[in-house]
Amino acid sequence: MNLVLFVIAFCAGIAVSFQAAINSQMAAAVGANSVVAALVSFLCGSLALGLAAFARGGLPDALAALPGQPLWKFSGGFLGAAFIFCTVMLVPRIGLLNLVVMVIAGQLLTSMAIDHFGLVNVAMRKVSAIRLAGAAVMIAGVTLALFGDRIAQSLQR
Repeated sequence: MNLVLFVIAFCAGIAVSFQAAINSQMAAAVGANSVVAALVSFLCGSLALGLAAFARGGLPDALAALPGQPLWKFSGGFLGAAFIFCTVMLVPRIGLLNLVVMVIAGQLLTSMAIDHFGLVNVAMRKVSAIRLAGAAVMIAGVTLALFGDRIAQSLQR
């Protein structure tokens, strides 16, 4: 596998954490309105993507293909909006670390199911025992990140 692609994926994870923290600050700046902050985030992102799509070329052909697509393929935008809204709403309430570890846990388990069963037309990649073990280690890490202090305190008693 290409190391550069893994580095890009890692950087995307960094960006998600900063995005959640920044959007939370935007919400505070607009009267604690999580919906407006998520809207601003999406508008800025849409502008950036629009410029990139225009610069790349082929935009008219790509847009012409949209009417023939099944409705479920448009749900990504709604899911993205829900994700951004949840990050804006949850960061001040549960903290960035708690949010991110729960997002990672949700992504990990869902991604394994999507790959294993080939859901939403992705290539099927069966989950092996070693990948299940890796997921279990990550879930243990999530548990420690969320409850490690409480666990340590209860063990000291």
